[in-house]
Formats: sequence, C-alpha cells, structure tokens
Amino acid sequence: MSKVIAIAGKGGVGKTTFSGLLVRHLLRTGNTPVFAVDADANVNMNDVLGVEVDKTIGTVREETAKAIGGNALPVGMPKETFLEMQMEEALVESEGFDLLVMGRPEGAGCYCFANNLLRKHVDALSKNYPYIVIDNEAGLEHMSRRTTQGVDQLFIVSDASPVGIKTAARIKKLSEEMDLDIKSAGLVLSRVQGDLHPALLQMIEESDLNLMGQIPASDEVLDFAYAGRPVLDLPDDSPVSQAVAAIVENSGI
Repeated sequence: MSKVIAIAGKGGVGKTTFSGLLVRHLLRTGNTPVFAVDADANVNMNDVLGVEVDKTIGTVREETAKAIGGNALPVGMPKETFLEMQMEEALVESEGFDLLVMGRPEGAGCYCFANNLLRKHVDALSKNYPYIVIDNEAGLEHMSRRTTQGVDQLFIVSDASPVGIKTAARIKKLSEEMDLDIKSAGLVLSRVQGDLHPALLQMIEESDLNLMGQIPASDEVLDFAYAGRPVLDLPDDSPVSQAVAAIVENSGI
C-alpha cells in the first residue's frame, strides 16, 4: 500500500524545498522508488530535484482533448491508449524517483473526458510506488479541488510569522470542513532563525496546529539554489537534512 504525503502552505514559505528534502530523505533511507508530483502550476520541483522536464500534465491534457475533439487520434488507437502514451512521455524517470509535473491550468474548452482519464492513469501509476510526495500549489485552491484527498500525511508548511500561522490554520480548518480523507496533518516551520517568539507559540497552540518540527534557515540551501544544485546533494550532517529526518520520524510515516 502506497503512503501519500502532501505538502501545502502559502507561497514563498519553502514548500517546494521541503518537498525536495522529503524526497531526499526517502532516497537516503532506501524507501524507493518515490513518485514525486509537482502539482504547482509554477513548476519548480524539478529544479530542487535536479531533473529536466519536457512535458507536463497540462500539455498532455490539452493535446489529448484536441486530438479527441478534432478526430486527430492515430488510426485505430483508442483514446485510453493515446493518453497512456502521452503520460509515459510526461513521466521523468531518475535514480530512485520519478517525477510528474502537473503544469499550467487548463484553458478554454471541455476537458472532462481527458481529466477523467488522467485521474484514472495517475491513480494506477501511483500503485507502483511505496511513497508518493505531492507538492501542492500555494494557497487553498488545491483543497477546493480535492487534490489532497486520500492523504496519509499532510504537512502544512509555514514561515515563523503570524500571517503564515493564520494561513496554516485556515488550511487545516478547510481540510476538516471538507471532510477530506487525511489521516494526519501537522505544521512544519521553515527557515527558522533562533528561538520562536512566545506569542507565535501561543498562536500555534490556540490554532490547534500540531507542530511537527522546524527547519532552520540555511545559507547552504541558498548556496545550492544559486549554484543550480539539487537538494538531493545535501550531506547527511546538514542541519536541514537532520531536521527533515526528525520531522519524518515524528510523523511516523
């Protein structure tokens, strides 16, 4: 049975970096292969993982819808087979993990059939991996579309600020109101400098957010970003690597 890990939070708090660090931890602990899904329309998870992306699910969706609507499918090829072929081209394979990028939102026109086929094939593909890591887009849109339904662990990432904690609390509340199938949810604080302000700790407690760990601010991670190096190359003794390992252990996944 696959374990699904989803990451949510407001923009600019380090969600994608945390997602990449989770993939790194799973690789280093032998929990492979990992299925990484970039569900953010901005598309940058491939950068932190150090792989190139040529085709996204957004492209697959549009190409499939146009082929079906324009009767442009190859002669004798069923719609399902065409989409499966496109999906295989969109899947980026790397050592220990595969990456699927959702890409830009769909444009005008009807995508119902293509979307239904897409969900079917993503679900089928997911069964081949022990761990699935989904980096969701910023804000709450992914929650309203129920793309985090069926999640073993939801990590809500925030910076150590009142605005970030308020956003995290709203995400948690929305997930509860929508009765999503999320077995466990917890807060991760990113880019933490020094001790947390007592007022912030009180906000976290009053918001009923389960603080699962803190990731320290890191010049090393910033240097990797500037150099175009993936977080997968971070050493095991890096404070950031150790913080993520502790968060994973605390979550029980």
